[in-house]
Amino acid sequence: MVYFRAMNLIDLLKRSESKTLEFKRDLSSPDGVLRTIVAFANTAGGVLLLGVEDTTRNVPGVAKPLAMEERLANLISDSILPHLLPEIEILPWRGNPVLAVQVHPGPGRPYYLKGAGLEGGVYVRVGSTNRRADREMIDELRRFARGETFDEQAMPECDSEALDFRAASESFASVRKLKRTDLDTLQLMVKHQGRKVPTVGGMLLFGKERNRYFPDAWVQAGRFRGTDKTYITDTLEIRTFPVRAVEEAIAFVQKHALHGMEIGAVHRKERWNLPPVAVREAIVNAIVHTDYAQHGAPIRVSIFDDRLEVENPGLLPFGLTVDDLLHGVSKLRNRVIGRVFHELGLIEQWGSGIQRMVAVCRDAGLALPVLEEIGTHFRVTIHTTSIGAPKVDKTDQTILDALAEGNGLSTREIAIVIGLTARATRSRLLKLVERGLVREIGTSPQDPGRRYFRAG
Repeated sequence: MVYFRAMNLIDLLKRSESKTLEFKRDLSSPDGVLRTIVAFANTAGGVLLLGVEDTTRNVPGVAKPLAMEERLANLISDSILPHLLPEIEILPWRGNPVLAVQVHPGPGRPYYLKGAGLEGGVYVRVGSTNRRADREMIDELRRFARGETFDEQAMPECDSEALDFRAASESFASVRKLKRTDLDTLQLMVKHQGRKVPTVGGMLLFGKERNRYFPDAWVQAGRFRGTDKTYITDTLEIRTFPVRAVEEAIAFVQKHALHGMEIGAVHRKERWNLPPVAVREAIVNAIVHTDYAQHGAPIRVSIFDDRLEVENPGLLPFGLTVDDLLHGVSKLRNRVIGRVFHELGLIEQWGSGIQRMVAVCRDAGLALPVLEEIGTHFRVTIHTTSIGAPKVDKTDQTILDALAEGNGLSTREIAIVIGLTARATRSRLLKLVERGLVREIGTSPQDPGRRYFRAG
């Protein structure tokens, strides 16, 4: 969120138009100005500068700023419902003042243009553009204003046997034994008019007929040759329960994430081009934050020669920007799904996933992930081209050097090399595995005979 009181006009002019900033030459086209104000109020707030050309960013300023301020205030009052009270300030600029309008995210969503009505006058901000909201988006705005989420809603057309308790129990088996009363605690089931029915989240997670009620709630994975979608070499439709879908999607990416073989003086080394933690976070984030009220498109996992794209239906939750995500700010679009994923350890700390993704990409010498809203979807792009050597400390480098021979070492053998306890060594190895620098091979995570190999 940009607050113009905390910065001067020059700071604002250095920025490009975005989700929270727009430039307008004047009030000659008031409809465009009003659409922007409505979109800001419905989405994440923003700053509108009047007196700045949006293409050149020249600052001709505004004539008679006090008169324009009054005119704009009247336009907002007469044209927007529910009523908005943005802050309007005149900012000096070399004798040519600029009108700055600070719009805060409004509690009365959805806001709309009175003349177009609720059905045609609701706008949201997507990137640096205003998009007219469809019926599903308007419903989402209403739920957000009430503090509700789509996946908490009851499904009265179903009964208490609509959930697959066995599938739910298997998902929780590694964490705890699931009891039927837990279905209520986790809000997978709720009481509705005196009887128990599943919630939308319960149906999405463990519904016996989840594909019937939510036919678009699946993951489409594809491997493309080159850098566009002209030639597809492998594809997979993942229609299982979301908890299992995470692992199947990750497995598909790992299947195609082998960049190639490096031929050394003695041994060949497999080189992986995507940090496993970044892949997991991107896929989990997509499943947890998808707008399942949208129709027509699944979650998409696309692998190209130079990048991985993970795209899910749904803009960022209202009030959030990409910058917020990078600073660890998070809002759950789906509380039921998020709660279950958190209990299962698929989500660790709220808001930490994006930051962890950024950190492992940086440590692996890759470009930072690109986060963007496209249409009504959210996309994470992880590029696989190295921009620098992975950053490791002296002890980690000693581990990597010890594994360079390619025969693999056990935890105990590596502990001897670096002079640490087995526990401390194991902790370092796990971090190197997460960053994609080391591969762990064994029959299971508990296999005492597992060995470690350098991955790149």
